[in-house]
Amino acid sequence: FIIHSLKQKQKEVIMGLGSISLSIIIITIVYFIIIYNKFISLRAGINSSESDIDVQLKRRYNLIPALIDTVKGYQKHETETLEKVVKARQHSMQANSMEEKSNAANMLSNALGKMFALAESYPDLKANTNFLKLQQELSSIENSIQNARRYYNAIARDYNAKLDSFPDLLVARNFNFTSRNYFELDENEAETVRSMPKVNFN
Repeated sequence: FIIHSLKQKQKEVIMGLGSISLSIIIITIVYFIIIYNKFISLRAGINSSESDIDVQLKRRYNLIPALIDTVKGYQKHETETLEKVVKARQHSMQANSMEEKSNAANMLSNALGKMFALAESYPDLKANTNFLKLQQELSSIENSIQNARRYYNAIARDYNAKLDSFPDLLVARNFNFTSRNYFELDENEAETVRSMPKVNFN
C-alpha cells in the first residue's frame, strides 16, 4: 500500500511538473509571437512613413524644373548655380537607401539655398508672381518633408531600440530584422529653404 501511494504521488508530481513545463512553454511561445508581431507592426510603420517621405521628395523634384525655368530668365549669368540645382535634383532622384536620400536631400537644399541667395540680387525676380508662388510652394513642401522625417525617425528609433533589447533581440536575430537608418537633414540647409517669407497674392 505504501509503495502504491508513493508511486501515485510520484505520478502526480510528474504530471504537475509536466503541466507547469507546458504552461511555461506556451507562455514563452505566446510572448515571442507578441514580440514578432510588434516588429512586423513597427517595420510596416517605417515602410509607410518612408513612402510618405518619398511622396514629399517627389513633389519637391517636380517643382524644381518650373522654378529653374522662372529663375533662368533673370539669372542669365548664374548658370553654374542653376546647373548645381539640376545635378542635385538628378542625384536625389537616383537615391535608393535612406542614407543616400538624406545626403541627396541635403545637397539639393544647399543648391536651392544658394539659388535663392542669388535671387536677392535680382529685384525683378523677387517681385515675379510666379517665382513667389513657386517659392511659397517649395517652402510648404519643405515643411511637409520635415514632418514626415520626424515621424519616420520616431518609429525607426523605437524599432532600433527593440533590436538591442532582451529578449527582443533573440526574435530579431532569428527572423532577420535589421536596423534602419534615420533620415537626417542638415537643419541649417533645410531652414534656408523652409523659411520663405509669407506672401499674400490676393
